[in-house]
Amino acid sequence: MKEHTAHEPNPKLDLVLERKIDVPASLVWRAWTEPELLMQWFCPLPWRTTACEIDLRPGGVFSSVMEGPEGERHDSEGCFLDVIPNEKLVWTSCMLRGYRPNLAPSGAECNEIHFTAIVTMEQVEDETRYRVIAVHGDESSKNRHAEMGFDQGWGAAYDQMASMLRDMKS
Repeated sequence: MKEHTAHEPNPKLDLVLERKIDVPASLVWRAWTEPELLMQWFCPLPWRTTACEIDLRPGGVFSSVMEGPEGERHDSEGCFLDVIPNEKLVWTSCMLRGYRPNLAPSGAECNEIHFTAIVTMEQVEDETRYRVIAVHGDESSKNRHAEMGFDQGWGAAYDQMASMLRDMKS
C-alpha cells in the first residue's frame, strides 16, 4: 500500500476490523465494487442485502438495502470519497451522491450514526491484508456503533465475504 493512502486510526473515535485473507486483493476489490457480489456477503445472516447501487467514483453513490428475517428494512445511502482500484475505498454516510450533505432525518438507529469507512486491501505475497476503519465524529457515535455490534457484525460480514471469495478462487 502506498504511504500516502494510509490512515492512522484514532482509538477514541475510530473502530477497526483487520484480517488477512488468502485471496488476491483484486478479488476483495470485486467483492466491494460489484453489486451482485456485495449483496451476497455485506450484512450478517439471517439479514440479507436485497439491493445495492455503486457508482465507483468520488462523489458517486454507495447505497444498500438490508432486510431482516422479520421484515425489518434498513436503507442506507452514502457517497464515495476516494477510489483507488484494488487498494482503497473510502465512503461516508455523512454525504449523499454528488457530495450532498446527508441532512435527512432517519428512523433507523443505524442511520443515526454517521461515519466514514476506509476499506483497504493490501497484497502481501499470496494474502491480502484487509482493513476497515469506521471513522466517527465524536466518542459518543463511536461508542454507540461499538455497542450496536460493530465487531460482531462487520466480522460476520467479513467471514461471509472470505468464504465467497475462497469459493471463487477455487
